[in-house]
Amino acid sequence: MERHEAIVRIQQLEGQDLVAIAHQYNVTVWKNGKLNKGWCGHTIERHLGLPLNSSQSPNFGSWELKVVPLKRINGKLVPKETMAITMIDEVNVRDASFEDSHLLAKMQKILIVAREFESKEEKHSTLVDVAQFDLTDINIINQVRADYELVQSTIKTLGYTSLTGKMGVLIQPRTKGPGHGSTSRAFYARKGFVKTILDLK
Repeated sequence: MERHEAIVRIQQLEGQDLVAIAHQYNVTVWKNGKLNKGWCGHTIERHLGLPLNSSQSPNFGSWELKVVPLKRINGKLVPKETMAITMIDEVNVRDASFEDSHLLAKMQKILIVAREFESKEEKHSTLVDVAQFDLTDINIINQVRADYELVQSTIKTLGYTSLTGKMGVLIQPRTKGPGHGSTSRAFYARKGFVKTILDLK
């Protein structure tokens, strides 16, 4: 499916409750008292008629689908959290140039679905907007490259476990996985970068 086709289909859901739509597509939001963190992305993929995808290549061959929660502060919607982009494979990141990286492949063409986060209970969540982002601005490209190469050099000189969320201007490496003892790490777009991507004022 081409990105412009997906935009049209997702726009049909603007203003609708994604939790209700998840139930229509038999996507599990809660199971045994535990939240399925990927429920919203799974719902959008079902709406687009596509199988669930968690590989390191872009979801749809040439473009990547991301879903981000927004929260309302003083009447304005702002990113609730950072946006996971792709897992950090120690060997791959150590050896691959930025131009050959999973990070660049995932970020070149993105379709972002923004939803309003109401509460931890996730009883309702309205689809607010769908936006496309292409990594074409040279200043952003150079900074993302610098952030990637900082992670790369840290792995080479200090080791994988030395990566910390304090690193990076636009992109940060952080632990990803269940519990605080997780050793898996991923590249995340910082909240300020997510705001830029969504063009939130």
